Amino acid sequence: MYLVTGGAGFIGSNIVAALSARGDDVVVCDRLGDDERWRNLARHEIADIILPEALPAWLSAHAAEVQAIIHMGAISSTTETDVDLIVASNIRLTLDLWHWCARAGKPLVYASSAATYGDGGAGFDDDAAPAALAKLQPLNAYGWSKLLVDRRIVRLAAAGQKPPQWAGLKFFNVYGPNEYHKGTMKSVVAQNHARVAAGEAIRLFHSYRADYADGGQLRDFVYVRDCVDVVLWLLDNPGVSGLFNLGTGHARSWLDLASALFTAVGRPPNVKFIDMPETLRPKYQYFTEARMDRLRAAGYTRPFTSLEDGVADYVRTYLSAADPYR
Repeated sequence: MYLVTGGAGFIGSNIVAALSARGDDVVVCDRLGDDERWRNLARHEIADIILPEALPAWLSAHAAEVQAIIHMGAISSTTETDVDLIVASNIRLTLDLWHWCARAGKPLVYASSAATYGDGGAGFDDDAAPAALAKLQPLNAYGWSKLLVDRRIVRLAAAGQKPPQWAGLKFFNVYGPNEYHKGTMKSVVAQNHARVAAGEAIRLFHSYRADYADGGQLRDFVYVRDCVDVVLWLLDNPGVSGLFNLGTGHARSWLDLASALFTAVGRPPNVKFIDMPETLRPKYQYFTEARMDRLRAAGYTRPFTSLEDGVADYVRTYLSAADPYR
Protein backbone atom coordinates (compact mmCIF):
# COMPACT_ATOMS: atom_id res chain seq x y z
CA MET A 1 0.00 0.00 0.00
CA TYR A 2 1.31 3.44 -0.96
CA LEU A 3 0.31 6.61 0.89
CA VAL A 4 0.26 9.74 -1.29
CA THR A 5 -0.14 13.02 0.59
CA GLY A 6 -1.53 15.83 -1.53
CA GLY A 7 -2.92 12.99 -3.60
CA ALA A 8 -5.82 15.05 -4.94
CA GLY A 9 -3.49 17.81 -6.10
CA PHE A 10 -1.72 18.25 -9.41
CA ILE A 11 1.41 16.10 -9.22
CA GLY A 12 0.01 13.92 -6.46
CA SER A 13 -3.07 12.86 -8.43
CA ASN A 14 -0.94 11.95 -11.43
CA ILE A 15 1.14 9.72 -9.15
CA VAL A 16 -2.06 8.19 -7.76
CA ALA A 17 -3.25 7.51 -11.32
CA ALA A 18 -0.02 5.73 -12.24
CA LEU A 19 0.12 3.62 -9.07
CA SER A 20 -3.52 2.63 -9.42
CA ALA A 21 -3.04 1.77 -13.09
CA ARG A 22 -0.30 -0.70 -12.24
CA GLY A 23 -2.46 -2.39 -9.63
CA ASP A 24 -1.08 -0.94 -6.41
CA ASP A 25 -3.28 -0.10 -3.44
CA VAL A 26 -3.22 3.67 -2.95
CA VAL A 27 -4.35 5.74 0.02
CA VAL A 28 -4.78 9.49 -0.50
CA CYS A 29 -4.22 12.03 2.26
CA ASP A 30 -5.67 15.40 1.30
CA ARG A 31 -8.45 17.93 1.71
CA LEU A 32 -10.86 18.08 -1.23
CA GLY A 33 -12.60 21.31 -0.25
CA ASP A 34 -15.34 22.74 -2.42
CA ASP A 35 -13.55 22.86 -5.78
CA GLU A 36 -13.18 20.22 -8.50
CA ARG A 37 -10.16 18.38 -7.10
CA TRP A 38 -12.26 15.25 -6.52
CA ARG A 39 -12.31 14.89 -10.30
CA ASN A 40 -8.52 14.40 -10.23
CA LEU A 41 -9.23 11.09 -8.48
CA ALA A 42 -12.54 10.08 -10.04
CA ARG A 43 -11.17 7.69 -12.66
CA HIS A 44 -9.06 5.61 -10.30
CA GLU A 45 -9.48 2.87 -7.74
CA ILE A 46 -8.39 4.22 -4.35
CA ALA A 47 -8.18 2.24 -1.13
CA ASP A 48 -8.99 5.15 1.19
CA ILE A 49 -8.99 8.94 1.56
CA ILE A 50 -7.98 10.50 4.87
CA LEU A 51 -7.75 14.06 6.14
CA PRO A 52 -4.32 15.42 7.17
CA GLU A 53 -5.36 15.74 10.82
CA ALA A 54 -6.23 12.02 10.84
CA LEU A 55 -2.83 11.03 9.44
CA PRO A 56 -0.97 10.24 12.71
CA ALA A 57 -3.67 7.85 13.91
CA TRP A 58 -3.96 6.27 10.45
CA LEU A 59 -0.20 5.68 10.26
CA SER A 60 -0.21 4.13 13.70
CA ALA A 61 -2.98 1.72 12.71
CA HIS A 62 -1.60 0.81 9.27
CA ALA A 63 2.17 0.89 9.71
CA ALA A 64 2.66 -2.72 8.66
CA GLU A 65 0.73 -2.21 5.42
CA VAL A 66 2.51 0.93 4.21
CA GLN A 67 5.09 0.19 1.53
CA ALA A 68 6.23 3.81 1.06
CA ILE A 69 5.06 7.39 1.51
CA ILE A 70 5.04 9.79 -1.42
CA HIS A 71 4.70 13.21 0.19
CA MET A 72 3.43 15.78 -2.31
CA GLY A 73 1.20 17.72 0.09
CA ALA A 74 2.21 21.36 0.60
CA ILE A 75 1.22 24.98 0.39
CA SER A 76 2.59 25.38 -3.13
CA SER A 77 1.74 29.01 -3.87
CA THR A 78 4.84 31.16 -4.22
CA THR A 79 2.75 34.19 -3.25
CA GLU A 80 1.38 32.78 0.03
CA THR A 81 2.01 35.30 2.84
CA ASP A 82 0.78 33.28 5.85
CA VAL A 83 4.16 31.95 6.91
CA ASP A 84 2.77 30.12 9.95
CA LEU A 85 0.57 28.14 7.56
CA ILE A 86 3.59 27.40 5.36
CA VAL A 87 5.58 26.23 8.40
CA ALA A 88 2.78 23.90 9.53
CA SER A 89 2.12 22.44 6.08
CA ASN A 90 5.53 22.43 4.42
CA ILE A 91 8.01 22.07 7.27
CA ARG A 92 6.36 20.45 10.26
CA LEU A 93 4.46 17.78 8.34
CA THR A 94 7.44 16.83 6.17
CA LEU A 95 9.78 16.45 9.13
CA ASP A 96 7.16 14.49 11.05
CA LEU A 97 6.81 12.08 8.13
CA TRP A 98 10.59 11.80 7.86
CA HIS A 99 10.89 10.76 11.49
CA TRP A 100 7.96 8.34 11.17
CA CYS A 101 9.52 6.68 8.09
CA ALA A 102 12.91 6.46 9.84
CA ARG A 103 11.35 4.72 12.85
CA ALA A 104 9.09 2.47 10.79
CA GLY A 105 11.68 1.60 8.16
CA LYS A 106 9.60 2.91 5.24
CA PRO A 107 10.82 4.78 2.12
CA LEU A 108 9.94 8.46 1.74
CA VAL A 109 9.79 10.42 -1.52
CA TYR A 110 8.97 14.08 -0.94
CA ALA A 111 8.48 17.23 -2.99
CA SER A 112 11.17 19.86 -2.78
CA SER A 113 11.24 22.65 -5.37
CA ALA A 114 13.38 24.61 -7.80
CA ALA A 115 12.19 27.64 -5.78
CA THR A 116 15.02 26.74 -3.38
CA TYR A 117 17.44 28.16 -5.98
CA GLY A 118 16.06 31.69 -5.74
CA ASP A 119 17.20 33.86 -8.64
CA GLY A 120 19.65 31.19 -9.78
CA GLY A 121 22.71 33.20 -8.80
CA ALA A 122 24.17 30.14 -7.08
CA GLY A 123 23.31 27.89 -10.02
CA PHE A 124 20.87 24.99 -10.33
CA ASP A 125 23.05 22.14 -9.14
CA ASP A 126 21.30 19.63 -6.87
CA ASP A 127 24.40 19.32 -4.71
CA ALA A 128 23.23 18.03 -1.33
CA ALA A 129 26.36 19.05 0.56
CA PRO A 130 25.45 21.30 3.51
CA ALA A 131 27.84 24.00 2.27
CA ALA A 132 26.20 24.02 -1.18
CA LEU A 133 22.68 24.21 0.27
CA ALA A 134 23.76 27.07 2.55
CA LYS A 135 24.56 29.21 -0.51
CA LEU A 136 21.00 29.11 -1.84
CA GLN A 137 18.78 32.15 -1.27
CA PRO A 138 15.07 31.57 -2.05
CA LEU A 139 12.99 34.58 -3.07
CA ASN A 140 9.83 33.71 -1.14
CA ALA A 141 8.58 31.90 1.96
CA TYR A 142 7.55 28.85 -0.06
CA GLY A 143 11.08 28.38 -1.40
CA TRP A 144 12.55 29.01 2.05
CA SER A 145 10.33 26.30 3.58
CA LYS A 146 11.49 23.75 1.02
CA LEU A 147 15.15 24.65 1.50
CA LEU A 148 14.86 24.44 5.29
CA VAL A 149 13.51 20.92 4.99
CA ASP A 150 16.21 19.88 2.49
CA ARG A 151 18.97 21.18 4.77
CA ARG A 152 17.55 19.46 7.84
CA ILE A 153 16.98 16.17 6.06
CA VAL A 154 20.52 16.12 4.68
CA ARG A 155 21.87 16.60 8.21
CA LEU A 156 19.65 13.87 9.64
CA ALA A 157 20.57 11.46 6.84
CA ALA A 158 24.28 12.10 7.42
CA ALA A 159 23.77 11.28 11.10
CA GLY A 160 22.09 8.00 10.20
CA GLN A 161 18.62 9.12 11.31
CA LYS A 162 16.93 8.27 8.03
CA PRO A 163 14.45 6.01 6.26
CA PRO A 164 15.85 3.03 4.32
CA GLN A 165 15.30 5.07 1.14
CA TRP A 166 14.62 8.77 0.74
CA ALA A 167 14.44 11.18 -2.16
CA GLY A 168 13.72 14.91 -2.29
CA LEU A 169 12.61 16.03 -5.76
CA LYS A 170 13.29 19.61 -6.81
CA PHE A 171 10.47 20.11 -9.30
CA PHE A 172 11.00 22.78 -11.94
CA ASN A 173 8.14 24.18 -14.11
CA VAL A 174 5.73 21.25 -14.21
CA TYR A 175 2.72 21.31 -16.53
CA GLY A 176 0.08 18.75 -17.47
CA PRO A 177 -3.36 17.31 -16.68
CA ASN A 178 -5.12 17.75 -13.32
CA GLU A 179 -3.75 21.23 -12.58
CA TYR A 180 -7.10 22.88 -13.31
CA HIS A 181 -7.91 23.72 -9.68
CA LYS A 182 -4.76 25.81 -9.24
CA GLY A 183 -6.18 29.13 -10.46
CA THR A 184 -3.43 31.64 -11.21
CA MET A 185 -0.83 28.99 -10.33
CA LYS A 186 -1.81 26.88 -13.35
CA SER A 187 0.73 26.55 -16.13
CA VAL A 188 0.64 29.05 -18.97
CA VAL A 189 -0.57 26.22 -21.23
CA ALA A 190 -3.62 25.54 -19.06
CA GLN A 191 -4.37 29.22 -18.51
CA ASN A 192 -4.27 30.07 -22.21
CA HIS A 193 -5.51 27.00 -24.05
CA ALA A 194 -9.15 28.08 -24.38
CA ARG A 195 -8.14 31.61 -25.37
CA VAL A 196 -5.69 30.40 -28.01
CA ALA A 197 -8.14 27.80 -29.34
CA ALA A 198 -10.67 30.63 -29.79
CA GLY A 199 -8.20 32.60 -31.91
CA GLU A 200 -7.16 35.10 -29.26
CA ALA A 201 -3.65 36.19 -28.33
CA ILE A 202 -1.52 34.74 -25.58
CA ARG A 203 -0.20 37.31 -23.11
CA LEU A 204 3.40 37.16 -21.93
CA PHE A 205 5.36 39.52 -19.69
CA HIS A 206 7.71 42.15 -21.03
CA SER A 207 11.34 41.59 -20.08
CA TYR A 208 12.92 44.11 -17.73
CA ARG A 209 16.49 43.02 -18.40
CA ALA A 210 18.45 44.10 -21.45
CA ASP A 211 19.98 40.65 -21.89
CA TYR A 212 16.55 39.01 -22.35
CA ALA A 213 14.14 39.93 -25.12
CA ASP A 214 10.41 40.05 -24.43
CA GLY A 215 9.31 36.43 -24.17
CA GLY A 216 12.92 35.31 -24.13
CA GLN A 217 12.94 34.57 -20.41
CA LEU A 218 13.90 30.92 -19.96
CA ARG A 219 12.40 28.09 -17.91
CA ASP A 220 12.92 24.36 -17.58
CA PHE A 221 9.42 23.11 -18.46
CA VAL A 222 8.82 19.47 -17.52
CA TYR A 223 5.76 17.38 -18.40
CA VAL A 224 4.08 15.85 -15.35
CA ARG A 225 4.19 12.40 -16.98
CA ASP A 226 7.99 12.51 -16.72
CA CYS A 227 7.80 13.48 -13.06
CA VAL A 228 5.59 10.48 -12.38
CA ASP A 229 7.98 8.18 -14.23
CA VAL A 230 10.84 9.32 -11.99
CA VAL A 231 8.79 8.72 -8.83
CA LEU A 232 7.85 5.20 -9.95
CA TRP A 233 11.45 4.49 -10.87
CA LEU A 234 12.59 5.56 -7.40
CA LEU A 235 10.01 3.31 -5.75
CA ASP A 236 11.26 0.42 -7.87
CA ASN A 237 14.92 1.16 -7.09
CA PRO A 238 15.17 1.23 -3.29
CA GLY A 239 18.94 1.60 -3.34
CA VAL A 240 18.69 5.18 -4.69
CA SER A 241 18.49 8.07 -2.21
CA GLY A 242 19.28 11.77 -2.26
CA LEU A 243 18.22 15.21 -3.45
CA PHE A 244 17.48 15.29 -7.18
CA ASN A 245 16.46 17.97 -9.65
CA LEU A 246 13.39 17.12 -11.68
CA GLY A 247 13.38 19.07 -14.90
CA THR A 248 14.49 18.24 -18.42
CA GLY A 249 17.92 19.81 -18.28
CA HIS A 250 17.05 22.13 -21.17
CA ALA A 251 15.79 25.69 -20.65
CA ARG A 252 13.24 26.95 -23.17
CA SER A 253 11.74 30.40 -23.65
CA TRP A 254 8.18 31.52 -23.01
CA LEU A 255 7.96 32.21 -26.75
CA ASP A 256 8.89 28.56 -27.38
CA LEU A 257 6.07 27.53 -25.07
CA ALA A 258 3.62 29.85 -26.81
CA SER A 259 4.67 28.53 -30.22
CA ALA A 260 4.16 24.93 -29.06
CA LEU A 261 0.66 25.81 -27.81
CA PHE A 262 -0.37 27.52 -31.05
CA THR A 263 0.97 24.60 -33.07
CA ALA A 264 -0.93 22.11 -30.91
CA VAL A 265 -4.25 23.90 -31.49
CA GLY A 266 -3.53 24.52 -35.18
CA ARG A 267 -3.42 28.31 -35.11
CA PRO A 268 -0.75 30.84 -36.15
CA PRO A 269 1.21 32.48 -33.31
CA ASN A 270 -0.40 35.57 -31.78
CA VAL A 271 1.51 36.97 -28.81
CA LYS A 272 0.94 40.21 -26.91
CA PHE A 273 3.31 41.46 -24.24
CA ILE A 274 2.00 42.98 -21.04
CA ASP A 275 3.63 44.79 -18.13
CA MET A 276 4.79 42.66 -15.26
CA PRO A 277 3.34 43.72 -11.88
CA GLU A 278 5.88 45.88 -10.07
CA THR A 279 5.71 43.70 -6.97
CA LEU A 280 6.81 40.69 -9.03
CA ARG A 281 9.73 42.29 -10.85
CA PRO A 282 12.34 42.06 -8.05
CA LYS A 283 11.55 38.36 -7.52
CA TYR A 284 11.20 37.27 -11.14
CA GLN A 285 13.40 34.41 -12.39
CA TYR A 286 14.78 35.00 -15.88
CA PHE A 287 16.49 31.61 -16.20
CA THR A 288 16.01 28.17 -14.70
CA GLU A 289 17.60 24.97 -15.94
CA ALA A 290 17.92 21.78 -13.96
CA ARG A 291 21.27 20.03 -13.84
CA MET A 292 20.28 16.39 -14.27
CA ASP A 293 23.70 14.77 -13.78
CA ARG A 294 22.95 13.24 -10.39
CA LEU A 295 19.68 11.60 -11.36
CA ARG A 296 21.32 10.21 -14.49
CA ALA A 297 24.32 8.99 -12.47
CA ALA A 298 21.92 7.26 -10.09
CA GLY A 299 20.70 5.17 -13.01
CA TYR A 300 17.65 6.95 -14.47
CA THR A 301 18.02 6.63 -18.25
CA ARG A 302 14.60 7.43 -19.75
CA PRO A 303 14.48 10.49 -22.04
CA PHE A 304 12.42 13.50 -21.00
CA THR A 305 9.54 14.66 -23.16
CA SER A 306 10.32 17.64 -25.39
CA LEU A 307 8.35 20.84 -24.85
CA GLU A 308 6.66 20.48 -28.23
CA ASP A 309 5.65 16.85 -27.66
CA GLY A 310 4.53 17.49 -24.09
CA VAL A 311 2.34 20.46 -24.98
CA ALA A 312 0.89 18.60 -27.95
CA ASP A 313 -0.04 15.60 -25.81
CA TYR A 314 -1.48 17.82 -23.07
CA VAL A 315 -3.64 19.76 -25.53
CA ARG A 316 -4.85 16.86 -27.66
CA THR A 317 -5.27 14.19 -24.99
CA TYR A 318 -6.59 16.34 -22.16
CA LEU A 319 -7.34 20.03 -22.70
CA SER A 320 -9.28 19.41 -25.91
CA ALA A 321 -11.13 16.39 -24.51
CA ALA A 322 -14.62 16.40 -23.04
CA ASP A 323 -13.09 15.01 -19.84
CA PRO A 324 -9.64 16.61 -19.42
CA TYR A 325 -8.70 14.68 -16.28
CA ARG A 326 -6.12 11.95 -16.10
